[in-house]
Amino acid sequence: MTTHSNHPYHLVEKSPWPVITSFSVFFLLSGLAKWFHTYKFNLVFMGSLLTIVCAYQWWRDICRESTLQGLHTMKVMVGLRYGMILFIVSEVFFFFSFFWAFFHSSLNTTMEIGLSWPPTGIEAFNPFKIPLLNTIVLLVSGVSVTWTHNAVLQGLHSQSVQSMCMTIFLGIYFTVLQLFEYLEAPFSISDSVYGTVFFVATGFHGLHVIVGSLFLSVNLLRIYKGEFSNYHHFGLEAAIWYWHFVDVVWLFLFVFIYWWGS
Repeated sequence: MTTHSNHPYHLVEKSPWPVITSFSVFFLLSGLAKWFHTYKFNLVFMGSLLTIVCAYQWWRDICRESTLQGLHTMKVMVGLRYGMILFIVSEVFFFFSFFWAFFHSSLNTTMEIGLSWPPTGIEAFNPFKIPLLNTIVLLVSGVSVTWTHNAVLQGLHSQSVQSMCMTIFLGIYFTVLQLFEYLEAPFSISDSVYGTVFFVATGFHGLHVIVGSLFLSVNLLRIYKGEFSNYHHFGLEAAIWYWHFVDVVWLFLFVFIYWWGS
């Protein structure tokens, strides 16, 4: 029940979704551990299904608060912007740890890996095949998602829908190409420190691409329903910031791990 207040802040009401989502994620992570050791997928499936349902319900409530109830005032959106900025900063440091591990191992080679980088016996990927294609795909997606933002600012509904569909398609295409790359990889995650750093860094980036594609898909639905205006569309801006962050991280991965590191 919405009540009027004499302040511009949004005091959130009690919601069951944070607690239920935490249990869903716990089941998902437990299922992944079980899958890795016993190759049984049932707990992963249950955890994934519960997490998706909770995310949908939670996002639905937030969209209602923003659009139908008008609780996301300009003052609230300033706080949301700071929160998204801090989240992206935390993600920067997350990937910084992977690059630290990569440079520590590549610039200080040891006897255990043959005093060379890539280590002896490791056949690295050709950076000018699938990695270069994926780089082009993400750069084009960055252009198309910027086109979406400009179309929303100018009130061009059909163009915003078309450009967002293009961005989501490119994100899915990137994921499919990375899957093919992993299936054809001549080394595994257990092949010395090179395999570990490569698959952890690129794998987490791939996960971020999937999350970003879902983020953009939610905004595509909101654009289609006409929930954004030229001055009230922070959900879209947050998704675009996240997607540009994913693009920049990939450029560093391509230059240092695929190109320089090979």
